[in-house]
Amino acid sequence: MMEISASLVKQLREMTDAGMMDCKKALVEVNGDIQKAVEYLREKGLSKAAKKADRVAAEGAIALRVDSGRAIMIEINSETDFVAKNDSFKELCSTAIELVSKNNIKSIDELSKVIVDNTSFDDYLKGKIAKIGENIVVRRIALLDSTNNSLVSGYLHSNNRIGTIVEISYKKESSKEKLLELGNSLCMHAAAMKPQIISYDEFSNDFISKEKSALIAEIEKENEELKRLGKTTKTIPEFISKKEITASVLEKQEKKFKEMLKEQKKPENIWDRILPGLMDRFIADNTLLDQRLSFLGQFFVLDDKKTIAQVLESKGKELDDEITISKYIRFELGEGIEKIEEDFAKEVANQMK
Repeated sequence: MMEISASLVKQLREMTDAGMMDCKKALVEVNGDIQKAVEYLREKGLSKAAKKADRVAAEGAIALRVDSGRAIMIEINSETDFVAKNDSFKELCSTAIELVSKNNIKSIDELSKVIVDNTSFDDYLKGKIAKIGENIVVRRIALLDSTNNSLVSGYLHSNNRIGTIVEISYKKESSKEKLLELGNSLCMHAAAMKPQIISYDEFSNDFISKEKSALIAEIEKENEELKRLGKTTKTIPEFISKKEITASVLEKQEKKFKEMLKEQKKPENIWDRILPGLMDRFIADNTLLDQRLSFLGQFFVLDDKKTIAQVLESKGKELDDEITISKYIRFELGEGIEKIEEDFAKEVANQMK
């Protein structure tokens, strides 16, 4: 029988979390080849791990790295929040980020084939599943590099459950350093306010039409309660997105305001000072969909008097440059994953089958 060293047994045990004697037996069977020993143990004992793979993994962590003009973000799911705090799981997140950065990986399929510790990442992950004892899934990857006229920023919330990446584009190289703080602030805004798109231009007309019906019904319902409480009711908007507010709409509304000012006997020489505020209020009241879902249409969390579009415009004037958000990515842990809820008695009964 081949002599198997204690250090080799220890290494296999750390890779698989299998019992000491099982590890030694596996190494003997495959003449000390540690990768074959891993496979041997899987064949003998990973039927349990196969069952783990059927279980829903909706917890876990978002991992983020922003360095040297490159932003990388990964979502790795586990079954429980407890496992996400495990050192072995944290090591998995760090390893995945490192591999993505080193190999310019942009998909789960690419990552699964990369070699780590003399084996594929896919097999490395299976080893982690065996050791940790839960189903673990690398769900999605984002890699974004800055260009000569852009910078990338990222923000990871302290609970590791929300991460954002934003790319800001500019025309003048001198603007770059002056936009770093704004980039970080925009990432934090996106984490908090959850915009789904960058601009209202991305809304389809059908989507706006459907959302308008729902939004108006929502406001009408709120107004019923406000009336009951004797409070001021909300205005029912004619429009809900800037995509609907054409030049002719603005011209028509401006005429209405002028007529209103005339009826109020406001001096005509001060209308130019009053009209901009009235028009801004009209646009704010009639772009509720943009404020909910579009990055540029939302009011900035650090200055709720300005939309993100206005913040960028203001910064552009300050720097004598054209500043835009060119790319935006947001990960929220487990979003879109359907969690299976079972009562405790049913769970115990299922485990006894």
